[in-house]
Amino acid sequence: MTEMLTPDDAVAMLLEGNQRFVAGAPEHPNQDAARRAETAPVQSPFAVLFGCSDSRLAAEIIFDRGLGDLFVVRTAGHVAGTEVLGSIEYGVSVLGSPLVVVLGHDSCGAIAAARAAADGGSTPAGFVRDVVERVMPSVLAARAAGHDQAEQILHEHIRHSVELLLERSRVLAERVADGRLAVVGLSYRLADGSARLVAAHGLSGAAVSAHA
Repeated sequence: MTEMLTPDDAVAMLLEGNQRFVAGAPEHPNQDAARRAETAPVQSPFAVLFGCSDSRLAAEIIFDRGLGDLFVVRTAGHVAGTEVLGSIEYGVSVLGSPLVVVLGHDSCGAIAAARAAADGGSTPAGFVRDVVERVMPSVLAARAAGHDQAEQILHEHIRHSVELLLERSRVLAERVADGRLAVVGLSYRLADGSARLVAAHGLSGAAVSAHA
C-alpha cells in the first residue's frame, strides 16, 4: 500500500483519522482478525510516528488506525538519539513509509522541566536530566525569538525536532528532496484530542494549506 501513497495522501489519511477521533466517531480500521493475519508475514506502515512517550498519546487511538498502519517510535519529550534515528530510518528505507511525523503535545512534562531549569530551578537527577538537556535548546531558541508562552515553546520544540531529523539523517533528507517523503510536525491538544500541523517538509502547498 505504501508504494502507491504519496506523502500528501499519507498525511491526509492520518489527519482524517484524527478528525474521527475528535468527533467521537472512530471506525477502528484494521483491528480485526483478518488484518492480524494479513500483517503477520509483512508490514508496510503508511507513516512513521515519532512522538512523546506521554501515556495520553496512544498513536493508533488518537489517529484511529490499526495493526500495520503506523511504525511508532516514542521517547519522553520526543528527544532523538541514534537509536531513534535508526528506527525512523528503518521505517522509511526498509518499510517504505512515505511520511514521518513528529508528534508533540501541550502540558509536556519534559518541556515544563526544561523551562523550570532555564529559570534557575533544579534539574532532574539520573537520565531524566539528559532528556531535559535535549529539550533546553528549544526553550532557549523560543525565548531568544521573544516567545515564552507554553504553546510557542512547544511549537518551537516540534519544529526543532523536525529540523534535527533532516539535519542528522541523510536518508530522510534525500527522500524529502526527491519527493518520496514528507517530514512533518504535529501539535496535539490533550483536552480536545486534535492534532494541528505546525511544520512540514515535503508536502505540497495544497496539502499544507488544507491541514494547517
